[in-house]
Amino acid sequence: MNGFTFQCGTKMIFGRETELCVGEELRRQGASRVLFVYGGSSIKKSGLYDTVVKALEKAGLFFLELPGVVPNPRVSLVREGIEICRREKIDFLLAVGGGSVIDSCKAISFGVYYDGDVWDLISGKVRPGQERIPVGDILTLPAAGSEESDSCVISDETILVKAGFGSPLMRPVFSIMNPELTYTLPPYQTACGCMDIMAHAMERYFSPTPDVEMTDRVTEAILTTVIHNLPIALAEPENYAARAEIMLCGTWAQNDMTGCGRVQDWFNHGLEHQISGFYDIAHGAGLAISFPAWMEYLCEKKECVPKLAQYAVRVWNAEMNFEDPARTAREGCKRLKNLIREAGLPLTLREAGVGNERFEEIADNMTDGGSRTCGSFYQMGREDIRKLLGRME
Repeated sequence: MNGFTFQCGTKMIFGRETELCVGEELRRQGASRVLFVYGGSSIKKSGLYDTVVKALEKAGLFFLELPGVVPNPRVSLVREGIEICRREKIDFLLAVGGGSVIDSCKAISFGVYYDGDVWDLISGKVRPGQERIPVGDILTLPAAGSEESDSCVISDETILVKAGFGSPLMRPVFSIMNPELTYTLPPYQTACGCMDIMAHAMERYFSPTPDVEMTDRVTEAILTTVIHNLPIALAEPENYAARAEIMLCGTWAQNDMTGCGRVQDWFNHGLEHQISGFYDIAHGAGLAISFPAWMEYLCEKKECVPKLAQYAVRVWNAEMNFEDPARTAREGCKRLKNLIREAGLPLTLREAGVGNERFEEIADNMTDGGSRTCGSFYQMGREDIRKLLGRME
């Protein structure tokens, strides 16, 4: 285990009807002029929009609205939010939705205090400063873990690029999490969200760092909990227990608790950002395609087999084949693919409507033309990425 510093200052307010306290919590946090950011019509259909508006009015808060956040959130809306915050002297951002809404608020939060274009921050051209507008959220989609994470991901739709940045100051100051608000999620969104949660856990789990038993075990618990509860949530959308377990897993998979003391991988997220940047597919769907293919590819790499076999045994309850550990590793891949298929997610790029015309460009983008590798569990070069994309096709 490596040395580490871990600090997560987000106040988690979890349970039934917790959204009713949002006005009081904003007052408690010192808010007076709020920008209420959300996506489309779903929070209006569910009644959450009216609940939030009434709570803000009851608390005597000035607020403006910024609707229109979409999956793979756009920098154009972030720029609009920055303009509103500067013009109206906004001192608090309230995100009501999933990771796309929260990530948009995070980018707005730092962009307000940057003199240049916010894409400079998002693309990594400029490091974020120490000033930002505080962000709080009401979570409606367990997936991204943005409700407690220190990073965000934004797309520039004009150049088909998806990028992200982070800061210890980026974590929301509070997150209101009522599992009941996820009852109306479509099955596909529920499944995509669970795949994103599992991917966040696995990006940390598959690490070259030795002697990380405790965080391995915590990560395995997150994965097995999602595996158990996803089919229940799909079959019984209003099963509170299943929805609550999934929601909590989403937060703990991405607040970096399980990443303490270890090198993390993040190859699959980098690959998926390339794919969804070009093709605008759901993030969880892209990860459902890439992760099993990547794992199967690494089953052929001797140095990767022990951890993949451990994953198969501990997470999927596969029987260990001591004479042929790679066979055990492949069984873990098979069981992951079965879960993905049963959840209604794609396993190939073709199923997601993605062609092969960008394969060379993706491999070049990820490796800077072949000058570097990606990932830490196994360092993927340009040729590795080409081969992997071929398997994903």
